[in-house]
Amino acid sequence: MKLSIVVPCYNEEAVLGRFDGRIRAVLGSLAMEYELCYVDDGSTDGTLPRMRALAQQHRDTTRYVSFSRNFGKEPAILAGLKEATGDAVIIMDADLQHPPELIEKILDLYQLGHDQVIAKRSRDGDRRLRTALTRMYYRAVNSWVDVELADGVGDFRLLSRTAVDALTSLPEYNRFSKGLFSWIGFDTITFDYRNAAREAGETKWRFGSLINYGIDGMLSFNCRPLRLAIYAGLGLASLATLYTFWIIGAALAGGISTPGYVTLVAIIVGLGGLQMVMLGLIGEYIGRIYYESKRRPHFLVKESHGTPAQRIHPSRTPSPASSSSQVA
Repeated sequence: MKLSIVVPCYNEEAVLGRFDGRIRAVLGSLAMEYELCYVDDGSTDGTLPRMRALAQQHRDTTRYVSFSRNFGKEPAILAGLKEATGDAVIIMDADLQHPPELIEKILDLYQLGHDQVIAKRSRDGDRRLRTALTRMYYRAVNSWVDVELADGVGDFRLLSRTAVDALTSLPEYNRFSKGLFSWIGFDTITFDYRNAAREAGETKWRFGSLINYGIDGMLSFNCRPLRLAIYAGLGLASLATLYTFWIIGAALAGGISTPGYVTLVAIIVGLGGLQMVMLGLIGEYIGRIYYESKRRPHFLVKESHGTPAQRIHPSRTPSPASSSSQVA
């Protein structure tokens, strides 16, 4: 059996060497064939030179891919899965929040016949407000998405070759890995582990990034927000009809009174805001259709180690394999 470790990296110069040393110590004790597949997601620090050095130092067990710019973690995961050649693949972050020492336990569960072995982290050390908001989000999103998204479950998992081939066969441009992992199904088992702190560097997840990621999760696997917009419109139309009958009845019974300007302004502002929300929802879905219709590659590779990359412009003078370009 051959094991592949996929490691997406973005500005992880401070921790990459430490991660590589720890994971090789763990993999070396398992007495099995393995490879490390690093993916540089357009880093602006010294991440890529460190990857080159690791590939030179460990030629037989290290592969790396470097993007032409920052495309995001989702394309980085996809690139790593496409690069991996193992019978099973483990996805890990380079910041050591995914402890390499758990690999042996993951492999033991994989040997029992599971296609996905998922490590579910606790929220020890997280701020209470963030924990509460996260739990509220997962309760809300699981009430209307077509797949189940579990709180604390992320990218840290093992995938069998069958599961990897299923994921890489999905052609969609707007990828939400948490949902895709759940959508493909297969035999799955989950175990808990204690949350670990980042050992070096800074987190890449800001508040705005988390909000956008949450919206992607809510829209990627269902069109229920559009259905809710229809229900909201029907409900408002019904209320408007009832209000009209009430106004007519009041006018017939007691005459026409002075109109309420505050009520009128509140209704206009409220309905206007609701219409903007509905337009935003429709725009989100149209935007996703727009990006899908372009059929652009998920990422562009400027440099890779291992199999020479396919060039975008074959007619041009080919550059060395270490600086070639690839589309995927």
